[in-house]
Amino acid sequence: MLLQKKTTRRKFLLGSIMALPVSAIMMKGFTAAQAAEMAAPELLDYKPVFFSADEWQFIMAAADRLIPAGGKGKAPGALETNVPIFIDQQMHGEFGSEIYMQGPFNVHAPATMGYQLPYRPQEICKIGIRLAESWCQQTHQKAFHQLSELEKDDVLTQLQKNVIKFADLGEQSLVASQFFSELLSDTKHGYLADPIYGGNKGMKAWIAIGFPGARASYTEWVKQHNIPYPLGPVSLTGARA
Repeated sequence: MLLQKKTTRRKFLLGSIMALPVSAIMMKGFTAAQAAEMAAPELLDYKPVFFSADEWQFIMAAADRLIPAGGKGKAPGALETNVPIFIDQQMHGEFGSEIYMQGPFNVHAPATMGYQLPYRPQEICKIGIRLAESWCQQTHQKAFHQLSELEKDDVLTQLQKNVIKFADLGEQSLVASQFFSELLSDTKHGYLADPIYGGNKGMKAWIAIGFPGARASYTEWVKQHNIPYPLGPVSLTGARA
């Protein structure tokens, strides 16, 4: 799904307060959840700090297919909740800095031997995108984001199942499924994490699944199964939906 930027009267009127902190926006009559959503970056205006322009196109398109909008109960999708922003900010930070990288590495070792890749998560992401885009150009003569939704889903499935052979594209250490797993994991984390980390804009994902967020206590509801949680979520900043 390609996003088209539309300027609405509401967005124009809100533009003057987008730079204000949440507390200041609340003073203008908006709820805490509305204030938190408006204070978050607009995805179409966001400038990635880790990804190149081409890599950003891939991340946007892939996240959109991994968590598309209009799911069960009309749940919001990855783009509506700023998941790509979360991924960009995670990759730009110190994520993965604790991984031991001195080797030796045996990429064919069983999973019980622990992490055996000579790459940090940032490198897995960059290499995976480059190879996936190379395969798309060879197979479809198009970039990934230019494919139809069915074609994108097919590419992601082939990555997940290792049908796309990274070894045939010159990469001997990383396999496609490892890249797909990292991409899927980062997308899920961005969808469900606290908004303070860049994703889950306006706590929309929490609202959709009925998650209480960072509420101090909700133990009285733990054993009440199949009963919708009646209170909205609370973020780490104290915003309430």
